[in-house]
Amino acid sequence: MEGLQPEDLAMNRWLREIVAELWLPCLVVLLWWFTSRGSQSLHFPPLSVILERFGQDWLFARFWTDLLPSLRNFGFGLLIGATIGVAAGTALGLSRFARHVLPLLEVMRAIPVIALIPLIIMMLGTSDIEKIAIIAFGSIWPVLLNTTEGVRNIDPTLRDVGRSLTLDRGSVLFRVILPAASPQIVAGLRLSVSIALVAMVGSELFASTRGIGYVILSATQGWDMPQMWAALLMLGIVGYALNGLMTLFEKRALRWHWGRATINRAATR
Repeated sequence: MEGLQPEDLAMNRWLREIVAELWLPCLVVLLWWFTSRGSQSLHFPPLSVILERFGQDWLFARFWTDLLPSLRNFGFGLLIGATIGVAAGTALGLSRFARHVLPLLEVMRAIPVIALIPLIIMMLGTSDIEKIAIIAFGSIWPVLLNTTEGVRNIDPTLRDVGRSLTLDRGSVLFRVILPAASPQIVAGLRLSVSIALVAMVGSELFASTRGIGYVILSATQGWDMPQMWAALLMLGIVGYALNGLMTLFEKRALRWHWGRATINRAATR
């Protein structure tokens, strides 16, 4: 490795990470391909048939009619839920009475969002507003509770430093409190992404006419197994892409945090 430029070392490290992450999925796909080849099972068609259906539908027609509406509802719902969660969690974390409210919030968080779908449909109908509300409700709680704990557990000396620098309340909030609590906020946001994805599919299983969840349900009811597996494959790709985006966001947003953690580990050796 001697004589390599820094950009070459970075490229080699990136390639090693890609290989380490993709070798197992590629192996599973190969095994699936060869074990399902020539399958006559109604429930488990050959992977070649599934991929052919995937290319026909999800890369063209259903990309616009089902995938994009699902992603749009997911994005709006997650944005609303995360915004409310950070705002309410910050207010509770700064409040002396938060300990009286947290048990109630834990009870509400324990209610599966899927169980509330019929009620929300009765209140809001079957439009996209209903789906966005379901996704938002499901994604609020991890962000809210993590933000509350993150703000409550901030070292008091950080606030004292902010006051000693004669910062106003807004500056203390955005320059001291929220940055210090950001590791837990981002951890809550990562949980919210997975919950929002489940809520997105669940909201499309009830009285819906489009979306990934609707395609899965209609394909199952019509015994169109290649379509069902193709939709599940699309859902897996979406989940994997969202996880990758969250990883990139976490590395960029918490760069200072990981750098400090690395320094602390080096100092303790």
